Amino acid sequence: MSDAGSAITAFRRFQKQFEETRALERIAKDPMQTRALDQFRRALDRAPDIQTALRDPRVLQVVTVAMGIPDGAQQAGLAMRALTSDPTDPKSLVNRLADKRWKAAAEALRLDERGLDALRDPDIQARLTDGLRRARWRDELEESQPGLGDALLFRERAAKGAEGAFAVLGDPVLRRVVLGAVGLPKSIAVQSVETQARALEARLKLDSLNDPKVVQRLAERYLISRASESTGAFGAPSAGTSNALALLGLPPGGLRV
Repeated sequence: MSDAGSAITAFRRFQKQFEETRALERIAKDPMQTRALDQFRRALDRAPDIQTALRDPRVLQVVTVAMGIPDGAQQAGLAMRALTSDPTDPKSLVNRLADKRWKAAAEALRLDERGLDALRDPDIQARLTDGLRRARWRDELEESQPGLGDALLFRERAAKGAEGAFAVLGDPVLRRVVLGAVGLPKSIAVQSVETQARALEARLKLDSLNDPKVVQRLAERYLISRASESTGAFGAPSAGTSNALALLGLPPGGLRV
């Protein structure tokens, strides 16, 4: 069972740089991480081109997880086409996908221009290594407190949401955190994206996502929401949720953003 007060306390603690550094240093020594990266490099050495490399699960898994698309390895065909498409071409696949993580990855890697050389680039490999470790850390945080990994990643990405409702809805992490924080139900996903955007804009001024204080408050409200879900609380708040609201300086019923 998740406790909202504990989740918020952990969230504030893990925002400290030394906590992040210590966690990443520990994960860097994990044999599974080392093995995954060794297999990734060996697969790259044997691949004649980028298409062959991306067809290898050892390569695709590292690339998608490290670039923040952990579910991408299960969509191999889409992943190959999206990652190798030209992000500067408005008509390319990556610019037609609702999930904007693919475009961000394509822009960072530029496999369309550099192909296999991009993945062999020491700077790109360093970025992938760091991304893989951070992904593992977020998984650990999610296992300890539902929503904690999302909340920390949200702090990094939140400013992108200030671009508009579609930017929020097109990023799974922004979507989960913002919709959860403002109280929009998951069932809203069955409605048109335009309807979802209007509902979101009615609840939150999206340019406020440039304000670190608003971002912090939304992340913490999301953690309270996740804790309430795990306890099945839909009426009076649980003791943990009440404590968390007090920690935020909010009344038991919460506060609209």
